[in-house]
Amino acid sequence: MMNTLHNINIERSVLSSILFNPVEYEGVSEVLTPEDFYLPAHKYIFEAMRECEREDLPIDEEFIKKKLVASKRFDEDAMLEILSTNPLPSTKAYIEEIKEKKIKRELIKLTGKIKEVVIEKDLPSNEVVDIVQQSIYEISSESSTNDFMYSSEAVDIAVGHIAKLKQLGGLSVVGLDTGYKKLNETTTGLCNGDLIILAARPGMGKTSLALNIASKNLSAGKGVVIYSLEMPVEQLINRILSIRTSISLLKIKTGQLDDDEWKRVLAASNQLGKEKLFIYLKKEASIQQIRSKLRKLKTKHPEIALCVIDYLQLMTSATSKDRHLEVSDMSRGLKLLAGELNIPIVALSQLNRALELRKDKRPMLSDLRESGSIEQDADIIMFVYREDVYRQEEEKEKKAKARSEGKEYVPTYIEKPEEEGEIIVGKNRNGPLGAVKVFFRKVCASFIDGGIPIEILYNEENISREQGTITIPYKD
Repeated sequence: MMNTLHNINIERSVLSSILFNPVEYEGVSEVLTPEDFYLPAHKYIFEAMRECEREDLPIDEEFIKKKLVASKRFDEDAMLEILSTNPLPSTKAYIEEIKEKKIKRELIKLTGKIKEVVIEKDLPSNEVVDIVQQSIYEISSESSTNDFMYSSEAVDIAVGHIAKLKQLGGLSVVGLDTGYKKLNETTTGLCNGDLIILAARPGMGKTSLALNIASKNLSAGKGVVIYSLEMPVEQLINRILSIRTSISLLKIKTGQLDDDEWKRVLAASNQLGKEKLFIYLKKEASIQQIRSKLRKLKTKHPEIALCVIDYLQLMTSATSKDRHLEVSDMSRGLKLLAGELNIPIVALSQLNRALELRKDKRPMLSDLRESGSIEQDADIIMFVYREDVYRQEEEKEKKAKARSEGKEYVPTYIEKPEEEGEIIVGKNRNGPLGAVKVFFRKVCASFIDGGIPIEILYNEENISREQGTITIPYKD
């Protein structure tokens, strides 16, 4: 059985190949980490090789020995065994075998962990299943190789990332493109590991904005997952086709298309069919289900770069907690999942009705419905606001009142094909707050980039708004 879990000779051969031909280190280090080696002495030697490479020192016997002696980890017998082993003409198959045996050892450890949580800790079955699924995902994606990172490693990663951005001319967008220039400048795009909450009252267009962002990234060749817990799949596709063709959504829904429009719809649908869109078909999902299915999907399709959930309050819970606590569990779970899969997750959220009692109905963080820890967990919180929605409602109420009183009514508001709107960034963990002007094209339910920033003044005490400006406190 032990032969299936490790092979000392294979480990020696790979290390020998590096010592005799240091150029091999680069290819080996792209796949293996020190923890992949079974024998502690081999692990320490590979760590020393990594330190030499990082410090731009020769990867040879003398410098490796110096590193190991300094850390009191030098094993002379193990080093002699490696030096007496013939180097390999090709290390590829041997590297794969070392990795394979490491995975098997991790799976053996997992069986002990399962026994612990089932018998000793007596956790509920749904929690056990989630722990097992997360562990398997981490093993398969190699995300659990180290619990800690040395300062030098962290600095290398950060500086390397900055250097790449500098070579590209200092990009203002380091995450996924939202499709809106000023919004990109405020958020630097939707970054991996971020939980983005997109909130609004019904009818404001939060789903439309989310689909605009999804369509933009699909067109760029990114993989996108959409959990549409409210909207049937045909309606979702109709909306994307309307966004891309600028053809009336009503025409697409009813099939009232002339020949030219039909050709445009077919061309857009053919292109969309080639893109990497994954749609969750069921109308309910718990955080446990979303985690499980998204992990499996991401493992099978590593090109997935964005997940959209429409919407947070429609998610179900396997517990019987207070609803505020359930929503808190969901938001926390989504934040952890975004970090685990290293993708941004955009979760749509409803707002409380209370804001409609205010004179200024622009949303703020306290308006988040069943907020719990949503504000705490989210990296970015954006609100969609269109004043015309409320003006239309007021117009209908005035008209109905005039009719009930038998009076003639003269309209004071004329509905427009394009309405001004705002995307308000109410929280931005790694950047400024702000509001960006957009235009909502009603015929195809899409937002057009307004390209005009609304002046922001910062006030640390409380949120207040003056005519022509939006004053929002800057806080983490």
